[in-house]
Amino acid sequence: MGMVPVCTADEIQLASAVRVIVEGQPIALVRDSEGRIFAIGDTCTHGEVSLSEGFVDDDTIECWAHGSRFDLRNGKALNLPAYEPVPVFKIEISDGRVLVDPTPLYDYETEGVLTNG
Repeated sequence: MGMVPVCTADEIQLASAVRVIVEGQPIALVRDSEGRIFAIGDTCTHGEVSLSEGFVDDDTIECWAHGSRFDLRNGKALNLPAYEPVPVFKIEISDGRVLVDPTPLYDYETEGVLTNG
């Protein structure tokens, strides 16, 4: 697919998230407490709710519904009730715009890094 522009970096406030839809896939763009931007799947693997409505703390996001936390760097669930990871996506910042590749970077079934161009 390649990189798709989704918003400006300024639209993502510190320690917060923004939901975008890319190729029909909900993605949470998250700015951590240090200002780094990550892209993860926006649907909690436990409760099927939007993670972008959750709480950002350092390099994690917590689902507002049941408290599951996910690592923004690799998508792994860090506590129950969720135990399955969310996908993570490659991002680029160019001229203040955030671009996302909607192909996940990591395949959890094979525990291998995917090359997505």
